[in-house]
Amino acid sequence: MRQTLTLPIAGMTCAACATRIEKVLNRQPGVTATVNFATESAQVELSDAATVDTAVATIRKAGYDVPESTLTLALEGMSCAACATRIEKVLNRLPGITASVNFASETAQLRASGTIDEAAAIAAVVKAGYSARAITPDTPTGHHEAALRRTRLAFAAAAILTAPLLIEMVTMFAGWHELVPRSLQWLLATLVQFTVGLRFYRGAWHALRGGAANMDVLIALGTTMAWGYSSVVTALDLHHQHVYFEASAAVITLVLLGKWLEARAKGKTAGAIAELLALQPKTARVLRDGHPVEVPISALKVGDTVIVRHGELLPVDGTVLDGRAAVNEAMLSGESLPLAKIAGDKVYAGTHAVEGMLTLRADGVGSATQLAEIVRLVSEAQGSKAPIQQLADRISAVFVPVVVAIAVLTFVATWWWSDDFATALIHAVAVLVIACPCALGLATPTAVMVGVGLGAKRGILFRNATALETASEIGVLIVDKTGTLTEGQPGIAAIAPSPGWNDAQVLQLAASAEAGSEHPLARALLTRAQQHGVALLPATDFAVEAGSGVAASIEGQAVRVGVPGWATTLADAQQAQVAALSTHGHTVIALAIDGVLAGLIAIADTVRPSSKAAVAALQAQGVRVVMLTGDNAQTAAAVAREVGISEYRAGVKPGDKAAAIAEFKQDGRRIAMAGDGVNDAPALAAADVGFAMRSGSDVAIEAADITLMHNDLAHVAEAISLSRATLAKIRQNLFFAFFYNVLGIPLAALGLLSPVIAGAAMAASSLSVVGNALLLRRWRARRD
Repeated sequence: MRQTLTLPIAGMTCAACATRIEKVLNRQPGVTATVNFATESAQVELSDAATVDTAVATIRKAGYDVPESTLTLALEGMSCAACATRIEKVLNRLPGITASVNFASETAQLRASGTIDEAAAIAAVVKAGYSARAITPDTPTGHHEAALRRTRLAFAAAAILTAPLLIEMVTMFAGWHELVPRSLQWLLATLVQFTVGLRFYRGAWHALRGGAANMDVLIALGTTMAWGYSSVVTALDLHHQHVYFEASAAVITLVLLGKWLEARAKGKTAGAIAELLALQPKTARVLRDGHPVEVPISALKVGDTVIVRHGELLPVDGTVLDGRAAVNEAMLSGESLPLAKIAGDKVYAGTHAVEGMLTLRADGVGSATQLAEIVRLVSEAQGSKAPIQQLADRISAVFVPVVVAIAVLTFVATWWWSDDFATALIHAVAVLVIACPCALGLATPTAVMVGVGLGAKRGILFRNATALETASEIGVLIVDKTGTLTEGQPGIAAIAPSPGWNDAQVLQLAASAEAGSEHPLARALLTRAQQHGVALLPATDFAVEAGSGVAASIEGQAVRVGVPGWATTLADAQQAQVAALSTHGHTVIALAIDGVLAGLIAIADTVRPSSKAAVAALQAQGVRVVMLTGDNAQTAAAVAREVGISEYRAGVKPGDKAAAIAEFKQDGRRIAMAGDGVNDAPALAAADVGFAMRSGSDVAIEAADITLMHNDLAHVAEAISLSRATLAKIRQNLFFAFFYNVLGIPLAALGLLSPVIAGAAMAASSLSVVGNALLLRRWRARRD
């Protein structure tokens, strides 16, 4: 069987590149390719001897890239985890596609090295007996509400038709028989069975046609047996035999009730996406020809001038052009207090202008905003599968056939033992009805959806469910110093003026000399001068001595600012003073005027106020915290001592951090890495779990498994706590699901549960699992 697909190719600069790629592809056995430079793509035909991975690897080996494509499908028609397994298998048979189907969110995540044929994917789902449509992560799916309405109406119709049959069942216990004539019972039960119950036959047919079995098979088989037996008894007018019309109708009604309540509860588990989307305003005020015009968000373009008034949500990521406002960025930074924004400051979509007015230049609109990226990450993470779900998936795949076999054995054994066909039939029906695999299918994804959503609200973005689960097992956390434990920006720690000078004079002359420098230490001096209202003096003859400092002429004086030994010759007492300041991990620079020391300035990357408490919280969770830094041993020791870390390594080169991760892994414990720089990316990728600060580089964030929007190490402790709480809920849910079936099936087989009670128990099992997952929303972060 041959497969044909289109692969996009990145990196081609001319037609010769296309020719080269075409040649290397056609050299591979079973591959026939045509590369089009204009469309930057390859039409590839593969025989049974070749795979998509072979073609992709060949292109990449030639020095080009095949970008990965993604597609999210909203699914309808799934009744249990077996349906999700069926759709997943169908989608994974498509060439080059890797698919994951989430029963709880009713979505499918598709990935491929190359272009995904959306029409082919949807057609495959439809052929399997379900409905599908493509959605974007930042767009509400909309199908949950429609499905919820349909289920509610179906339940209402079934309940009205079933009510007289339940009255007949109740009065029978009081000694009154056939208060409702059997002919009317048959009519009511038939309407329930083949109108609102038609969905179960349709689902069963599609499942069996695809070579699988799902919950619809169990419900259709069980209720049909009860209805069919009762219909025969009624048609033959066998008054001495009982009829079970109330059982078949009540089971369908209760299943629909359970599905309705389950859908409502599942909607709450996905609430994080809706809450995030609610932060995006529908319209924006834009300047058009000098006049403000209100336009839909979809009409915004990069470069537009946007006006935001008091009390409004910001519609774009942008730069403030004019105005002043207090903006609440809690949804991004976690800071409860609004931040003052003036010209030149960056602002973000979804934040709230609580005071003032701003004029912005739109830098990111629509799907290019940070808010849209957060929505995309949360959506993908909620739709992914945790490793712990594999057990439930394997059981669900064989569950229905096993239950049918148990029902057959129950029927045969009961009939042989009691010599009563009707009793044997009802016992078998009870087994079929109670053994619903829904609870197994919902156990993991509902908890994952709630956990990921909670994380998003706290500014903790999990890349996928695997990261959420693995974070619960962290035993060692490796932390970078700069930008992780510290602010990442040098600041003035102390000024030590020489006799005859004061702090203000030393700061003024040093900042004036450094005004022309771009060095981080120069920025620290200039920032301090600006904060204290110190006026800068004009400097001439500015010169930079790389690695040493700067020299300038100020008011006729020769000024040097830099390494103490370079700025001037130090006396023994002055050298001792430099050494004393350095022991605290400070970088010390000297100010010399005409060759005479005027003062020393200690500059340090200050420790984040929350770092000490964060380290204590992690250690209280049983996590061993180790600091790796490229700084010198004195600075490393000072920072480690201040934050309470007893184990650290100084002078570690960027390339050695990944090797250190591998070394720690030898103990068999889960290793996490927290960092923010480009140099941290290899270590973040090598760790079992990588935490990246939002303020860090794009490379670090891309390599990490979890992004911390708050730039606060304390949220690593929160992420671990949330992960452990989520895993606890998953384990509880799996226990409930297994325990329900282990207990319920034998009781039904022994005749201790009627089909009606079994139907109610089945609905209750799914609701208990979803309800238990929703209890996770009570989780609160603890900071020791």
